Amino acid sequence: MRVIATTQDVAEGAAWLAQRDARLAVALDQTGPLPLRLSGDGFAALLEKIVSQQVSVAAARAIWGRVEAAGLITPAAILEAGDEGLRAVGLSRPKIRYAAALARADIDFAALHRQSDAQVIDTLTAVPGVGIWTAQVYLMFGLGRADVFAPGDLALQESARLIFDLPSRPKPAELARLADDWSPWRAVAARLLFAYYRLAKDREGMT
Repeated sequence: MRVIATTQDVAEGAAWLAQRDARLAVALDQTGPLPLRLSGDGFAALLEKIVSQQVSVAAARAIWGRVEAAGLITPAAILEAGDEGLRAVGLSRPKIRYAAALARADIDFAALHRQSDAQVIDTLTAVPGVGIWTAQVYLMFGLGRADVFAPGDLALQESARLIFDLPSRPKPAELARLADDWSPWRAVAARLLFAYYRLAKDREGMT
């Protein structure tokens, strides 16, 4: 399996995509070089993704900052803190339950590097609070997998609508089919679509 580890890897994938589809080439011209965007892997990295679900970027950063400051980034610390300790750093009731479930799951994060994408998704989504989107994002930006995509992501859907001049946001199944044409660099395509979304949001005042 191909792993993205450097900006050169991203640039290679971007060049391949630009050659594959002229519309992606136009988008890439507008975004410029794509970021590496690796966030690290392991328990804390996955916990951060859970904490960041369904809140604004600003709120996610604030809450995660409190979690880190309190040292709640290991399974032992999460379990020792209990509900009260997790509530004190701003976690909602569902996320308290998800954090505790992750702490008890005893995932061998090192072993995930040797597993297939499908095996990693199966392992992670067995934990309450870790859905397919979170697992896909972990694969792309935690493990650096080159050929993973998250078709359920609204930003990716909106970006695809703009780039490909679609009448509406594509549904996840439709976007997944579209992304099939970007294999083996679907994770670089995701980086491109995320970058284009941010560019369009700034330019057009999208919400």
